[in-house]
Amino acid sequence: MRRRGWVTRERFLDLLSAAHLVPGPNATELAIHLGYVRAGFPGLVVAGVAFTLPAALIVSVIAFLYVRLGGLPEFAAVLAGMKPAVFVVVLAALWRFARTLVTTRFAAALALAAAAALLLGAGEISVLVAAGIVAAARSRLGRGALRCGSAPALLAQLAPLAPAAAQVTLAGLFGTFLKIGSVLYGSGYVLIAFLRADFVERLGWLTDAQLLDAVAVGQVTPGPLFTTATFIGFVLGGAPGAAVATVGIFLPSFVFVAVSGPLVARIRSSPAAGAFLDGVNAASLALMAVVTLLLARDALTSIPSIAIAAVAALALRLRVNSAWIVLGGAAVGWTLWALA
Repeated sequence: MRRRGWVTRERFLDLLSAAHLVPGPNATELAIHLGYVRAGFPGLVVAGVAFTLPAALIVSVIAFLYVRLGGLPEFAAVLAGMKPAVFVVVLAALWRFARTLVTTRFAAALALAAAAALLLGAGEISVLVAAGIVAAARSRLGRGALRCGSAPALLAQLAPLAPAAAQVTLAGLFGTFLKIGSVLYGSGYVLIAFLRADFVERLGWLTDAQLLDAVAVGQVTPGPLFTTATFIGFVLGGAPGAAVATVGIFLPSFVFVAVSGPLVARIRSSPAAGAFLDGVNAASLALMAVVTLLLARDALTSIPSIAIAAVAALALRLRVNSAWIVLGGAAVGWTLWALA
């Protein structure tokens, strides 16, 4: 915007708002919007691919090393040092997200109700949609129509999803990541909740420890956090798996940007639509909170891991970049292994 002057500041902010109105990674969708403004549909494709491809290739190389070297004790020690640092980074993101979203008693009640529904076994997508409907109905019918106490009762009625074991297939990888990319709102860290629900709980293709490894790699590499999908795809299906996972999770962003442009102003002007998105974001906060709690079991497993987490928290307070914090955890993990 500043150096090339392709868009005005006002236009840039409009595109940023548009990126927040549809599911998917906001930074990627903003890049796609800018490409479309600059060069139409070809620009849309080029901008999106250029923004995501370098990170996907870097993550693929790391995933290759992970598959080949993951059994080595020194490599395992590096990952063990990264996990508590990643946990703290996610926890800090959760706190920032909460301070931004939970500004009213109704939002707090909706987030707590969503968390309770999730802990009782309700499906993530069901909770997001239900929270959006509750918030939109309250906006449409008036503040008194749905009081704070009614949100838990409504969300508690959601039916839990039954787990179903399945074999890893390229079609399954593509379909699962396509679904996630089509419905994920909020911070990129909400992705972790969807990944855990599908790949750890529903399909059983990953463990919590492997999921934390994937998030750690996504944290320390450049580009959108959504390239965590590339890592998981490679671990589960090699290079073809990485390709279909990457395409699956980013494809919805291209589609949403292409079709949402003419509708953005109308959507933004609708109070009910805005309230729906507020409800979805409150439920996204609950997703992050629940999955962060569950991942703590694999991140904080020993006194050294708790110490790494404490130092990582201090480093975040001092505004150290999160990538350096995770790399620092890796260095501590390797050092502890070397001294053992």
